[in-house]
Amino acid sequence: MENWQALLSVIVFISVIFLIMTEWVHLTIAALLGALLLVFTNVMTLQEAVAYIGNSHGTLGLFFGVMVLVRAFEPTKIFDYLATQIVILAKGDGKRLLLGIVGIVTPICAVLPNATTVMLLAPLIPPMAQEIGINFVPLLILMVLIANSAGLLTLVGDPATFIVGDAVNISFVDYLWKLSLGGVIAVAMVTLTLPFLFRKIWHTKLENLEELPHPEINHPRVLSLGAVIVAFVLLFFVIGESLPIPISPAAVALLGAALALLLSHHSRIDTVNNILRDVDWSTLIFFMSIFVLIGGLEKTGVIGGLSGILATILGKNIILGSLVLLFLVGILSSLVPNIPLVVAMVPLLKQYIVTVGLAPAEVLARDFQGQFPPEVLPLFYAMMFGATLGGNGTLVGASSNIVAAGISEQHGRRISFKTFLHYGIPVTILQLIASALYVLIRFLI
Repeated sequence: MENWQALLSVIVFISVIFLIMTEWVHLTIAALLGALLLVFTNVMTLQEAVAYIGNSHGTLGLFFGVMVLVRAFEPTKIFDYLATQIVILAKGDGKRLLLGIVGIVTPICAVLPNATTVMLLAPLIPPMAQEIGINFVPLLILMVLIANSAGLLTLVGDPATFIVGDAVNISFVDYLWKLSLGGVIAVAMVTLTLPFLFRKIWHTKLENLEELPHPEINHPRVLSLGAVIVAFVLLFFVIGESLPIPISPAAVALLGAALALLLSHHSRIDTVNNILRDVDWSTLIFFMSIFVLIGGLEKTGVIGGLSGILATILGKNIILGSLVLLFLVGILSSLVPNIPLVVAMVPLLKQYIVTVGLAPAEVLARDFQGQFPPEVLPLFYAMMFGATLGGNGTLVGASSNIVAAGISEQHGRRISFKTFLHYGIPVTILQLIASALYVLIRFLI
């Protein structure tokens, strides 16, 4: 591949990130223009660009399906009703509300992908915040920080965690034994910051709960059938891939969306056109464009070249390599959505361990099902922690961040890059340091 194409793909990628950080251009427009620039300069053909998007069809299908599922039941007012109940359970106390969000999101993210959890629960936040008289943006950001952190509790909690775990053939049980404690520590780090980062909400107290609006549920029969659909979707999220004929989470989400559309249409609570019009297309297009930009770096050899640099700098020093990877990937994951970053980093890391002689060339095969040498696994664990927790750093760091930003915008408030940094940077620094200590003590000393 010619050098000018590699240079152009790097310049375009950095320019897109810069535009997003400075907020000169809407993040979706910046990413889409960057992806199209690669196509129009023939760095890649349109067919290749679509192929890179197709490689990530699982992520896009999952997001689209859950977006439709959530939107289809909006006319029932279930989200307004649940939001009120949460405020009542918290007794109008901001402290209990913040801890309640931690308590609700953490166990759910242990079994569902974090972006999925945010899509399901984030619609509760704006009406809840309105009832208690506070800005809902910090609550959405808290939900995202917890969702990303709790994604480390199990192998399926975060797409980035699953991608790395699948690459080294780690089992669900092995993950629980070796790495789940790191997820507990990550959630604890966020919880410790609540009185400081969310000080205003922490000290909020709603005196008269009787003044709260008490929305009633509309179309209860439709909602009952909807609950069956949601239960079906959640069940198959957990067991689908372990069935004799595996069913991917994306396929389950799309089937749930189709059933929800069928129910809404035939019960006449809403039209198919209205539901599909309100899908967060901006978020979906942003992810498609980012996958193309990462594809440009991969096709032009930029990612492959980085593996050679790693081999030169780190050699066979596993301790240094693990710590460098954790912080390097953590920083990169704050600037790049962690799903495409991990997709790009896994082959890079495999190539590195083969290049320096720490693993046989067989591990490079896509269908390799054997065991990796135990001494190299801390490198992958470190990358897993860096990619997942680094996503808390900035607005574009993780898929759940983008999803929350889209939901916030739909409710009339924009989460700015600067606002997210205020919460994300302190949390990410604490978490990366704590994770480095965990990896060092648990696997390297």
